[in-house]
Amino acid sequence: MDPKDEALVAEVAKENEELKKLWEEHMEYKEKIGELDRRAYLTPVQTVERRRLQKYKLAGKDRIEEILSHHRQV
Repeated sequence: MDPKDEALVAEVAKENEELKKLWEEHMEYKEKIGELDRRAYLTPVQTVERRRLQKYKLAGKDRIEEILSHHRQV
């Protein structure tokens, strides 16, 4: 994400609880995916978990972008 967007997230999250929650979840998913990526080998269960986390992260990012898009227009 662009540093300008991260600054906008920080600003808008002060007033928007949904955005704040989405951003926190996004960062948690990013960390968990990173932990899995640092492993030399993933079990089938870990591979499924990584895919699940990626889907949740992407869905949250899409919603974050929707919220930010609205605030850019205002």
